[in-house]
Amino acid sequence: MTRHGLVLLLCLAVTSIAQTSAAADAAAADPHAQHRKMAQQKSAPSKDTITLPDTLLITQHGEQRRLDSEIVAGRIVIIDFVYTTCTTVCPVLSAILSQVQGQLDGRVGTDVLLVSISVDPVRDTPARLKAYADKMRAGDGWVWLTGDKQAVDGVLEQLGAYSPNFEDHPAVVLVGDATSGDWARFLGFPSANQIVAKVNQLSAARTTQSGLREQ
Repeated sequence: MTRHGLVLLLCLAVTSIAQTSAAADAAAADPHAQHRKMAQQKSAPSKDTITLPDTLLITQHGEQRRLDSEIVAGRIVIIDFVYTTCTTVCPVLSAILSQVQGQLDGRVGTDVLLVSISVDPVRDTPARLKAYADKMRAGDGWVWLTGDKQAVDGVLEQLGAYSPNFEDHPAVVLVGDATSGDWARFLGFPSANQIVAKVNQLSAARTTQSGLREQ
């Protein structure tokens, strides 16, 4: 290699190291940079295949209940993923679900359920979740879940929401019919209207299927 070629190679290496360092510094300065990027994406739902695990978790009231059979119990469900010490992304997701709760009104807790699962179960005790839920004015049909870290991590992995660093967890909202297995995944921050529209679509599909069975 010529001297000129060697100098050029060294310059490229230095530039690459500098760019990597700058990116690391930016990530350290803004731990929610990935969330902000995701928030800028359009939140069109994508069809998904999900099997709810029947894992034993703990509600904000300190009750041990199984996710699939005892909590969701075959209903239409809206699921998001949060942690109580988050100051940016999670409050936005919770505010969106609060709007959904208001729009669905009396249906929440009957044929539709809201579920928020902590991605930081070590710190998010039932008492902490209860305090956070109260701030969001969560009603009886909005369940907040924590539990043993290994159990919660398993649920997050199965639902496609796990991250080794909980602060980097994806901003995701799942809307699905636990009976039919019809699910949609929203990335970023869908509007309350988008979520309610999907719920109504799932409800209409249930009504259609019920009518066909009765014929």
